[in-house]
Amino acid sequence: MELRQLEYFVAVAEERHFTRAAQRAMVSQSGLSASIRALERELGAPLFVRSTRHVELTEVGRAVLADARRALAGVAAARDAAAAVQGLLRGTVVVGTEQCITGVDVPAVLAAFRAAHPGVDVRLRHEGSLALLEQIPASRVDVAFVAVTGPVPEGVLLFPVARSPMVLMCHPEHPVATGEPTWADLAAQVFVDFPPEWSIRQLGDRAFAQAGRPREVALEVNDVHGLIDLVHHGLGIAIVPEAVARKKSAAGLAVRPLPGGAAIDWEVAVAVGADERAGPAALELCRIARAKAPMRGPVIPTNGALVG
Repeated sequence: MELRQLEYFVAVAEERHFTRAAQRAMVSQSGLSASIRALERELGAPLFVRSTRHVELTEVGRAVLADARRALAGVAAARDAAAAVQGLLRGTVVVGTEQCITGVDVPAVLAAFRAAHPGVDVRLRHEGSLALLEQIPASRVDVAFVAVTGPVPEGVLLFPVARSPMVLMCHPEHPVATGEPTWADLAAQVFVDFPPEWSIRQLGDRAFAQAGRPREVALEVNDVHGLIDLVHHGLGIAIVPEAVARKKSAAGLAVRPLPGGAAIDWEVAVAVGADERAGPAALELCRIARAKAPMRGPVIPTNGALVG
């Protein structure tokens, strides 16, 4: 069994498509297919159920996938350790971030890291915080900038870097822009928000749940600028971190505290693997992020606890 076979197997398992997996692995599709067939012969069982439209893992394939990922992660860690002893950082670091993260300048952090360590290939992906946290223990993401709003998987270390209270944002002529609106008043309004799996949406939903009021999100967006534009045009109101409400693009909008002095915070953290899962490149990127952060909270070993 060769490492290359495991790399190709993981690529097909994650892409669910031989052509895309071959493009990702930078190999011909025929070469990748031959490698997978050789691996299946060695294991004595098919790893995939193939069809004209998609590829699915067999029961054996699902069992092998976790070990294959661990083996590849172990090899990568060994290479990183050898490079670290030589005073070098090289290889690849996969960075994840929620698209609307605030409180830490992710592009600035990546630029500083690349300038200091040009030998490391930086890969960036945008996903929801919960999805990114789940990928850290599996070594599919090395470092993640996340907003923590719920249970955190074991095998993750969190370094808090920013905190911002959640506030109400609306057009200055909207009825809730003045006076003392209640949760009942807000529940009757049209809301602009992100999809349910995004952390800002989860915090807004939590605020209403704590107030014992339902609310309806009529306008869903997947970027901050789209949300701000809709609020600017009076099409709805939003509950967002104060850091979002203070963006230049939000100038002119009314920003109000939540009713009844409700204290719900948006907490941003840098997440890396625990128990030696984080390689030298991931730890160095985390160090740079913390150095540039507005706050430096103590490390939080989650152990599956509820944080945020």
